[in-house]
Amino acid sequence: MHWNNKFSYPKSVKSIVNGSRHYSINQERLPSVTTILKQTESEEKKASIANWKARVGLVEANRIKNDASSRGTSMHSFLEKYLLGKLNLELIEDEDNKSKKMADEIIEKGIKGKLNEVWGSEATLYYPGKYAGTCDACGIYEGQETIIDFKQSNKPKKEEWIEDYYLQLGAYSLAHNVVYNSCITQGVILLCTVDNLFQDFKIQGDQLKEYQNIFLKKVDQFYQQLNKR
Repeated sequence: MHWNNKFSYPKSVKSIVNGSRHYSINQERLPSVTTILKQTESEEKKASIANWKARVGLVEANRIKNDASSRGTSMHSFLEKYLLGKLNLELIEDEDNKSKKMADEIIEKGIKGKLNEVWGSEATLYYPGKYAGTCDACGIYEGQETIIDFKQSNKPKKEEWIEDYYLQLGAYSLAHNVVYNSCITQGVILLCTVDNLFQDFKIQGDQLKEYQNIFLKKVDQFYQQLNKR
């Protein structure tokens, strides 16, 4: 794995607008990819989340959500430091650090020997006039130009449960190709559960294009909803 700083990713300022995350880039204030996905959720998904909260109780639901968010932030921090070559080796000996163990699983099974070239880590990407976001990593993965997202989970995932993950990959890859004239043809999810089970999911070629197009429809839906307010 080596770094190739062939692309210059913009600096951005994140802000909250009406409770939703936005990015200020090149004098544009753009909604985040996650904001668009949240605002365009299907009624079925909204109902499923509401049913889960009712089943476990609001206090427990918030605890689970906050624990997952904290764990995910910590795991991403370890992975970013690894990609940048700044990972404190002393942390490797911390047997009680669950986030570090999860990051190690992703490094050993999903990164080493597979991520050949890194263009950016925690790179800000944007589609002018439409949206912006931060991709976990991008570069050459198993010989293909790729967007990579790191995920953590309480339990293993099935492919039918992770459409939003694929939509994120579609959004980031499309933005990168539009702004930098790159040829990203693959998106990869590298996931680890709290029990240290590693999973990877890939979308390529026409399937990636399909998710790019689905996300663009959600962008249109988002702005249509915005204009009705």
